[in-house]
Amino acid sequence: MSWLPSQEEPLVRTVAVSRIYRRGVDEIRALDRVSLAIPPGRFVAFMGPSGSGKSTLMNLLAGLDRPSEGEVWVAGQRLDTLDEEELAAWRARHVGLIFQFFNLIPVLNARDNVALPLLLTHLDKRERLRRAEIALRIVGLEDRASHYPRTLSGGEQQRVAIARALVTDPDLIVADEPTGDLDARNAEAILALLRRLRADFGKTIIMVTHDPRALRFVDMAFHLDKGTLLEGEEATRAHEAILVAAGGGMTGGSLHELPESRVRELDAE
Repeated sequence: MSWLPSQEEPLVRTVAVSRIYRRGVDEIRALDRVSLAIPPGRFVAFMGPSGSGKSTLMNLLAGLDRPSEGEVWVAGQRLDTLDEEELAAWRARHVGLIFQFFNLIPVLNARDNVALPLLLTHLDKRERLRRAEIALRIVGLEDRASHYPRTLSGGEQQRVAIARALVTDPDLIVADEPTGDLDARNAEAILALLRRLRADFGKTIIMVTHDPRALRFVDMAFHLDKGTLLEGEEATRAHEAILVAAGGGMTGGSLHELPESRVRELDAE
């Protein structure tokens, strides 16, 4: 098990979670008995090669999928016991989603795109738009509120997507390869913005990524391979290999949690 040395009650916890897909008589284990805990207010990376199970795990924590075995707990709720309607309602209240390809609606301007999740609430239109404008201000795009996606750069579109994930004030923000469709400069800016949401607003952010630069910004990193959470020397080797690829003077870090000195350094940037 990967229980972290923390006195805090975890916001996210899995207990021996497996996700099994069946194709005829064949059984494919996308996840195999994964147990982990994530305290609140952490910026976390799930890393590993394609097919390692990191996206499957992210989908379980976001309430987008169900485990075949084991328990999934987020924000005090056991998700694997909820039916589809209950899970959808829970997800709308507690989770903000960020996608690699932004998933903005082309015929809506930035303000209306950000306000979309609030349609599931009882807020009136005026209040929905007011909150969308606040979210756009947080990501530095208040002056682009009336612009349509086609007139925004890739980095700006991803900021709109982040504002949309933030607008409901969720407990958990889940990001699927948020820098995967961006150039290096915009990728760094998006990672810094996510880091700021963690530092300024206490948001818990889970990010699936192949980007080694992410280790310069996250508090914790979990490494998966072939559906299992790497532990011990295997995890250490995977972590160190990514640190070398990331560069930037990072040469340390424990199995799952980065050194507190580096966390303080990032918060000061």
